[in-house]
Amino acid sequence: MKKKEVPTFDELMNPTLQALKRLGGSASIDELVPEIVRLMELPQEVAEVPHGTTGRTELEYRSAWARTYLRKAGLIENSDRGIWALTPDGTQIEAVDGRQIARDIAKQFQLERAADGESVEAPEADEPQTAISWQDRLISLLQAMDPIAFERLCQRVLRESGFIEVEVTKRSGDGGIDGHGTIRIGGLISFNVLFQSKRYKGNIGPEIVRDFRGAMVGRADKGMIISTGGFTLEARREATRDGAPPIDLIDGRLLAEKLKELKLGVKTNLVEHVELMEDWFGSI
Repeated sequence: MKKKEVPTFDELMNPTLQALKRLGGSASIDELVPEIVRLMELPQEVAEVPHGTTGRTELEYRSAWARTYLRKAGLIENSDRGIWALTPDGTQIEAVDGRQIARDIAKQFQLERAADGESVEAPEADEPQTAISWQDRLISLLQAMDPIAFERLCQRVLRESGFIEVEVTKRSGDGGIDGHGTIRIGGLISFNVLFQSKRYKGNIGPEIVRDFRGAMVGRADKGMIISTGGFTLEARREATRDGAPPIDLIDGRLLAEKLKELKLGVKTNLVEHVELMEDWFGSI
């Protein structure tokens, strides 16, 4: 029943624009979604309704669609680093008609598919066109891995990301610590990092973050939890709580993007676009 209380993606368009304005015109998703929760005064139990077994909340899923439609409408944009920002048009506009934008983009989608010779009905405003993304397929593969193999994968990711002396040292009664490594900044300063790997299909709550912090106190400078699932808003707040050792949270989608960046089990095929410079030939 709580899922019905989550705002639809078209209802999230104006809060998304308002949240970006409050955050200075740009924000990461980790900043944007909590700001939307504050703006709309959503109860925690509504904000953390899971979206199936994807590791995302229903709010995060619908917020992603709201951003997609706002981007297609030319009101926001996103960078390769995952930062969302208002466009000049988005900065000027006070409010939008979310359902009208949804209808316009749906019609645009229908025309594009028709141009490709496909007969497709436009999606309803409250039911955006869905497709299984490569991230979702990859996360499903990760969740099906043997636990030991997943730990080795996390070890490889850390090594490829610049960590040294990365070891998997999981032992019973070790507070969930699966391994440790050292990250060197600028070739001068080093930090010891303890990590925990979790093949989750749901969202990790704050209690796991607290338990992990309790196990790492006095043993490392930082902690990291790598999960194929997601993290609740309370877990994210706990990870960055003032006065406590910081813990970095790597959810399934961030892990998928990292695997793509590092080309670990993910291959990107680029289509070459050749453009002839006729003026250049004429100038010889």
